[in-house]
Amino acid sequence: MRMIDDHDIQKFLNGSSDNAHHFLGAHLLKNNQNEVVATQFTVYAPHAKEVRLVAEFNHYEGWKHVLTKIHPLGFYRIEIPENLEWSIYKYEIHTHHGDVLYKADPFGYFAEERPATGSKVYHIDGYSWHDQKWFYEKKKPYQEPVLIYEVHLGSWRRKYGMFKKYNEIVDELADYVLAHGFTHVELLPIYEYPLDDSWGYQGTGFFAATSRYGVPQDFMYFVDCMHKKGIGVVMDWVLGHICKDAHGLSFFDGVPLYEYDDKNRRENVVWGTNNLDFSKGITKSFMRSALTFWMDYFHIDGFRIDAVSNLIYYLGDANMGENMDAIHFLQDLSAHLFSKDDRLLFMAEDSTAYPKVTHPVDTGGIGFNYKWNMGFMNDVLKYFKEDPINRKYHHHQITFGLMYAFNEQFILPFSHDEVVHMKGSLVSRMPGDYFQQMANWRLLMTLWMTHPGKKLLFMGGEFAQFSEWAFKGELDWFLLDDATHQKALRFFSDLAMVYRHHEALYVKDHKLDGFQWLVADDTNQSVFAYARFGHHETLIIILNMTPNVHVTYDVPVPQYGYYEEILNSDKSIYFGSNQYNGKTLRAIKGDKLGFHHYIKPKLGPLSGIILRLKK
Repeated sequence: MRMIDDHDIQKFLNGSSDNAHHFLGAHLLKNNQNEVVATQFTVYAPHAKEVRLVAEFNHYEGWKHVLTKIHPLGFYRIEIPENLEWSIYKYEIHTHHGDVLYKADPFGYFAEERPATGSKVYHIDGYSWHDQKWFYEKKKPYQEPVLIYEVHLGSWRRKYGMFKKYNEIVDELADYVLAHGFTHVELLPIYEYPLDDSWGYQGTGFFAATSRYGVPQDFMYFVDCMHKKGIGVVMDWVLGHICKDAHGLSFFDGVPLYEYDDKNRRENVVWGTNNLDFSKGITKSFMRSALTFWMDYFHIDGFRIDAVSNLIYYLGDANMGENMDAIHFLQDLSAHLFSKDDRLLFMAEDSTAYPKVTHPVDTGGIGFNYKWNMGFMNDVLKYFKEDPINRKYHHHQITFGLMYAFNEQFILPFSHDEVVHMKGSLVSRMPGDYFQQMANWRLLMTLWMTHPGKKLLFMGGEFAQFSEWAFKGELDWFLLDDATHQKALRFFSDLAMVYRHHEALYVKDHKLDGFQWLVADDTNQSVFAYARFGHHETLIIILNMTPNVHVTYDVPVPQYGYYEEILNSDKSIYFGSNQYNGKTLRAIKGDKLGFHHYIKPKLGPLSGIILRLKK
């Protein structure tokens, strides 16, 4: 904690502050003997007539603790000569219109557990980290495997129907993630939010790890344990809008402070939220400081920014024009975050075709290094929902994505959004009987894991959960008592390990020379084949999208040699019909589809196979 000065105020107001949390909010003051001697509260409320503190220690009688206006531009402070750690408090803001607002601290480090909405004084410093090896060895993601496990902490595992705490869940989650080949976990928002039903996407405390799962240092322990086991931790983050709850940031001092003054741009009717105005310096400083805070204090490895289309265009509508204030802020934010850690994952959930989202700022880009490929997700899931007999009419939904796959740096997401709101789970939307549904799911996983782009999967997808996600309970772990789902999880784990251990599937994810179509136009039989190239290996992927068995099928190959099957989704150990290639396939000389060699593998029903060119 340090005293606020004119330089701090100027930076906060002009949008360049990345440490506003150091001088705003509640802080414990210590003497030279490291003893807490006072608690200081500082808040920015430029339109307030008066600001008071209502708290446990004054019996919620604000007149006892009136803050002093320490700067004419609207900064208020009070220093109380007591150690008030863990005390509950709010700011009582009196407006010039006669209203009285009770607001949680925008820069508070901790909060009461819902449904209560007060802030808590919390000493954020002092955690002893043990993840030095992680940061020493961590690499830039571009030529590395990235397989992200998207997790809602409140519904992954529960204890007697209740939430597990950060420090209770971390060991089991970390071991599970490691066992099944994931490289990162991405957490649905875990900053403070009032309503469970929002899953965290309508937050009120952007500097506070939600008290649902413990105290902030418990979450530091969570990240520390993940890092010690070699797992990255990414946060889902809502950058563009805030909820309207009375105790939150919205209309903080009686007027739109961080959000748009113009109601037509402020009101986000679809989500029932208020859009933030990034032409305001204080809004930029708030969010810049918040993301910096999570990197500094919690060692976060990246952020997935929600609803970027709503930032690029006003209200997400291209007809309303580009929001250049928000775009410029994203560019500045990108430069700042990557200056702190150039190995960061900074991902955009963007459904637009806006160019250069993942290009560097100095080449005219927005500055993200990854973008969710929503086109891939939509096209592929629509294709797989079709009965195999009709798939020949939708062939382009598999091939079209490769037309733009290298325009941006993509994450291929099968996220929580695809398994809620009556959409069903990934496996339940597959056509056919139970056997065919599971075969289609394995085929989908094979396509996804071998397609150019990094990967993200929402929890439960790895063991083919049949019911769609229900956040009020835990995943359907009982399914793993069934041999079929045990086999599904084994398949996913084996597929993930193939991905992790074969550089051809990731090292050239963003390079044109890392992919080549071998069979792209066999619409009648709905068979696809392509090659993935690494620096030192070649893999061939073949997908049979119908239940028809091909005793042999001619697949052109880019090189002469011997090809061995390293994975086949139709094996009986995965609940398949066991139509696989047990012997190494020798390339045959002969022209096929413009290539000079081909192989003749067996293709099982609804199967995906991966072959490796032997040296």
